Amino acid sequence: MSGNKNKDQLSDKPSGIRLNKYIANAGICSRRKADEHIANGAVKVNNKTILEMGYRIQPKDKVSFNGKPINRKQKAVYVLLNKPKDFISTTNDERDRKTVMNLVEKATDQRIYPVGRLDRNTTGLILITNDGELANYLSHPSSNTKKLYAVQLDKPLQKKHFELIVKGFQLEDGPVEVDAMDYVKNKAKTHIGIELHIGRNRIVRRIFEHFEYKVVKLDRVMYAGLTKKDLPRGRWRYLTKTELIHLKHFKT
Repeated sequence: MSGNKNKDQLSDKPSGIRLNKYIANAGICSRRKADEHIANGAVKVNNKTILEMGYRIQPKDKVSFNGKPINRKQKAVYVLLNKPKDFISTTNDERDRKTVMNLVEKATDQRIYPVGRLDRNTTGLILITNDGELANYLSHPSSNTKKLYAVQLDKPLQKKHFELIVKGFQLEDGPVEVDAMDYVKNKAKTHIGIELHIGRNRIVRRIFEHFEYKVVKLDRVMYAGLTKKDLPRGRWRYLTKTELIHLKHFKT
């Protein structure tokens, strides 16, 4: 009886791959973004628009996105950019502002997109790739992806506020936990180094604004173990094999 039951359970297992995962594997975007595209009717399977989130793709199915066939066998591309100010961390901008894609347009002819976004006035490291699975992993809260920022404040950070930040406190959208923080050696008390894994919107700026400090400059100097070494502002490079292995097989 137990053998028959196990056989039945195996036969009931859904076949194929979920549509959002298929799109992510093709390097179009992350799974979360793929769900948005599906809901908006941008995805077709065998020339039929699919709106079902859990739809599963079979080996012979033909999938298209915005009218163009998806080839999930395309080469994976991993680009690390040291973003300057005044660039938007999106693939395009409805207000026609400059985006990070303008800076990496010669990196590949594949469709790539930014992971770990930075606001317009923040500089520093940003990963741009077509690896949807990696993008989804690094962006998910459970990955605990660590980021290190160099912060310059409009006035010296008081010791009492330093201690409150390190201890942890509450913002309107939840608790703030800082992994490490310190004053930058041989610089004024306005220069702070802060490491954290939470990735909420404008979180570093809001941490200091909560204690009535203004962030004058904000630079992400480390992202998921990747650093800015030998990468000037506004320049990009491909990830090394060692960096890629670290990203995919070790917690960051």
